Amino acid sequence: MSLASLPLTWQGWIAAFQSPLHDRLAWRLEPMMLGVIMAKGRRTVSSWLRAAGLRIGWEDFYYFLAPVGKACEAMAMLLLRLLVKNLLPAGPLVFGIDDTPTKRYGPKVEGAGLHHNPTPEPAGQKLLYGHLWVTLAWIVRHPLWGAIGLPVLARLYVRLADVKKLPRRWPFHTKLELAKQLVLWTIKVLAFLGRPLWFVTDGAYAKRPFLQVARQQPGVVIISRLRRDAALYTVPKPVPVAQRGRGRPRTYGKQRISLVKRAGHKRGWQQVTCRQYGKEVVKEIKTFEATYKPAAGRIRVVVVKEAHGWLPYFSTDPAMPATTILEQVADRGVLEQDFHDLKEVEGTGQQQVRNIWANVGAFHLTMWAHCLTELWAWFQPREALCDRSDSPWDDPQRRPSHADRRKALQRSCLAEEFSHLERRQPVASEIRRFVAGLIHQAA
Repeated sequence: MSLASLPLTWQGWIAAFQSPLHDRLAWRLEPMMLGVIMAKGRRTVSSWLRAAGLRIGWEDFYYFLAPVGKACEAMAMLLLRLLVKNLLPAGPLVFGIDDTPTKRYGPKVEGAGLHHNPTPEPAGQKLLYGHLWVTLAWIVRHPLWGAIGLPVLARLYVRLADVKKLPRRWPFHTKLELAKQLVLWTIKVLAFLGRPLWFVTDGAYAKRPFLQVARQQPGVVIISRLRRDAALYTVPKPVPVAQRGRGRPRTYGKQRISLVKRAGHKRGWQQVTCRQYGKEVVKEIKTFEATYKPAAGRIRVVVVKEAHGWLPYFSTDPAMPATTILEQVADRGVLEQDFHDLKEVEGTGQQQVRNIWANVGAFHLTMWAHCLTELWAWFQPREALCDRSDSPWDDPQRRPSHADRRKALQRSCLAEEFSHLERRQPVASEIRRFVAGLIHQAA
C-alpha cells in the first residue's frame, strides 16, 4: 500500500497519453509514475516500486519498461500536445536540442559505450561509459520564473562499434541524423497549429546534414553558434533580369567573410538591449547577412562581445532581429539545467536495467515526470512553491528550483492520500496539524 496518491489533474494527464500502450499494460503507468515522483535515495526501479507500494506482481512492472520504451514516440506525441494545449504561448514555438550522457555500469548493458564526458571532475576522465541521449525540449517562458525547458522525447545514440554488439537489430544513426529526426517529428506532431517552429542548438549541430532541414521545411528556423573559422561569403548583389546571363542567379557571394577580422575591427559595433537570464542586459554586437553553404543560403550573423571574448551566432532566417537571436541562445541554457535536474533530482540514469528498450523506457519516464511536475507547478501559487519559512537564511524571492517544485508535488501527493482517509472519518485538529508537520518533514 502506498502512503501517497497522485492529484486528480495528474491522473487525467497520464490517462491522456497512455493510450499507445496495450490495455493490459496501460494501467501500470499511473502507479509507476507515482513511484518515480515519490522515490527517495538512489532512484533504481526497485525504489520506484517501494515508493508506490507495488509489492505484488513487481516482476511485471520491471517488464513494463520495455513496452514503454517501444511506445515512447507515440506517447511523447500525446504528451507534447497536452503541454501545448495547456501552455500555448503567442508567437513561434521554440525547441532546444542537445545531447547528454548517463553513466552506466556493467559490460552487458545494451547500447552502452564510451562517450565524451562533459563533466570530467577532478579525476579528469575524458570519456565515460554509458548511454548518450539526443534530447528534444520545448522551451517556454513562465510569466514569473522565465524560460523553462520541458523535455518530451529523446533518441538513444549508439556508436557503430556498439551497434554490432547488440543481440537485436538496431539501426545506426549519427547524432546529427537523430537531431534531424526530432525536428521532423516535431513538425509532424504540431502541423495542426500552423505556427513557426524555432530550434535552438549547440554549435556541434550547426552542420550541413542538420541545417538543411530548415530550407526543406517551411516555417522552420534554426538558431545556433557558428565556428570562428566558418566559411562565410557575402550576399550576391541582385542583377536585373535583362542583364542576367544564362543559368540561375548566384546563391553565394564571391567574397569570403572572416569572422576574426570582423570581430577584431574596432568600428561597426553597436549596443542593443535584450532580455537574458531573467533581466535586461546591454550587449555590444555586430550583425550582418551572409551566405553559408552548410545552411544552403542566407543567414543572419551576430557577433557579440562577452567578458571572455567574442562569440558568433546565427539564424537561418536572415530577417530575424539580433536581439531575438541573443535571447533564444540564452534560453537554450535551460537544457543544461534540465539535464542537471533530470540526473540529480529525478535520478535519470540510476535505473540499472540492461535491456535497451527498458533503458529507453526508464529514461522517458523520468523525463515525463519532470515535464508533468513543471506543468503542475505552472499553475500553483507562489507561496506553495517558495515556502522557505524553515530556512530564514535563504532568499524568499529566489526562483523555485525543480527540486522545490518536486517537493511541493510530493507534499500534495501525501496530503491527497490523507484527505482520502479524512473523508471516511473525521480527524481531530491536533492530528491534522501533526500530519501536516510530518508531510512537511517528509518532503
